Amino acid sequence: MGETKKTQKAQKTSWFAGLKAEFKKISWTDRKSLTKQTIAVISTSVVLALIIKVLDMVMTFGIDFLVTL
Repeated sequence: MGETKKTQKAQKTSWFAGLKAEFKKISWTDRKSLTKQTIAVISTSVVLALIIKVLDMVMTFGIDFLVTL
């Protein structure tokens, strides 16, 4: 069978130094865009929660109606 050679690993730098280097690569959004996106996510979540609540109430009423027949 074929043998594989082990290659030497590169020396590890400090984990925090690597983390710092990666954070420098991040493209952060501006405050205005972040605010708009946050409002969009919260409002969408509230609307979906209301839709789910209404559907739950309708189904509960329908099941209760069918059970009492």
